Amino acid sequence: MSQTTQHTDATENDAARVRDSRYVWHPWSRNEAERDRLMIVRGQGSRVWDAAGREYIDASSLNSTVGYGNEDVIAAATEQLRTLHGVDMSATNHPVAGRLAEVLAGHMPEGLSRTLLLNSGSEGIEAALMIASCYRRITGDPRNRVITFAQGYHGSTVLTRTLSGLVPTGHPFQQPIEVTRVTLPLPAAELRTPEAAKVLAAAFAEALADGDAPLAVVIEPFLNVGGGIVLPPGFLTELRALCDDAGALLIFDEIFTGYGRTGKMFAFQHEGAAPDILVSSKGLGAGYAPISAVTARQDIYAAFADDEIIGGLRYGHTTAGHATASAVAIATLGVMEREGLVENAEHRGRELLELIEPLRTLPGVVDTRGLGLVGVVEMADMATAAALVVSCQENGLMVRQQAASVLICPPLTLTSAEVEEIAERITTATRALAPEQSTEQSI
Repeated sequence: MSQTTQHTDATENDAARVRDSRYVWHPWSRNEAERDRLMIVRGQGSRVWDAAGREYIDASSLNSTVGYGNEDVIAAATEQLRTLHGVDMSATNHPVAGRLAEVLAGHMPEGLSRTLLLNSGSEGIEAALMIASCYRRITGDPRNRVITFAQGYHGSTVLTRTLSGLVPTGHPFQQPIEVTRVTLPLPAAELRTPEAAKVLAAAFAEALADGDAPLAVVIEPFLNVGGGIVLPPGFLTELRALCDDAGALLIFDEIFTGYGRTGKMFAFQHEGAAPDILVSSKGLGAGYAPISAVTARQDIYAAFADDEIIGGLRYGHTTAGHATASAVAIATLGVMEREGLVENAEHRGRELLELIEPLRTLPGVVDTRGLGLVGVVEMADMATAAALVVSCQENGLMVRQQAASVLICPPLTLTSAEVEEIAERITTATRALAPEQSTEQSI
């Protein structure tokens, strides 16, 4: 590279940073963080490069199912853009949405077959709540109370923020629904046993019985933003039975866990405890296009014919079911099937968990755990977790902080060699936080 080119690249990088600092408002970020934010300019496979040409393994992207630069997905998006980019699905139709909904139905239990396509996870959860509430009203059993995890996270709209007990999701508006939030009865490190499933189920049984008749239970099968918390085996089965007894609809938020992340196509398939409504998003678009899916029981859909105003669902957005996003989703699912990415996530996840397990012996580390291809390193506090994220970045690894935990979420295309690289880099980064104590531990 010539000196002229280097100078031009540096100048363009400086200009990009100035524009970003002057005009862009970043989501979920401290204002002053903009100065140190990575400027990513290119990606391929599991890796990205910043404006200075430095390479990182991206283990922070919650969306990445098929990696960066996937030619099959790019070709599908390009062809669809040339043919028909999209239309308003409330006024007309296009064939791609039907093809995608059919493919999704093929991955669901019998009866869970009617899909509403939207743009984001927040929209999906909001739509699921609207569907549940309207369904109960239409069928003559109106209810308004929802049970969730206090440490759950379900979106950024007022309705979805109301579900969560996490401090950053709080809002100053009137509460639109009654929410009962269940606090985890055990530390995350003690939740991964069948015995813990009974304890957690008892907490939900109490919440279901304590108050007005429950409309629905809304939970993530893995608590992502709440700290990377793995729920105990058997809990989803217990919860399904509790909801049936209470007449509550069971809504699974698989916005993060759906599409192979946990080593199954959907996390609920680890136990076979099917929901009444499933919300999925991130992995479906693989980061190439915004899309979400709300898949409901067919009988719930059929009940909306009796809606007194329009005889159907009164919810949607003008870009819902977007043709290009739908084409991207179909291509993503095709790549996943052809390349066995769900199985790859399961195998690579086991390797990763085994390699990060020794981190528990290092100062500041409370626990290591994981589910499929998401690894969790729980630190002593949020400040230590934040320091580990920075240390990982300095070692060429992008990871994600959630509360006091650091999450490793690489693309599902990850190889065994890349698993070893990730483990090497996060181990080096963790030791760098307390070099003297780490040296003593290794003697």
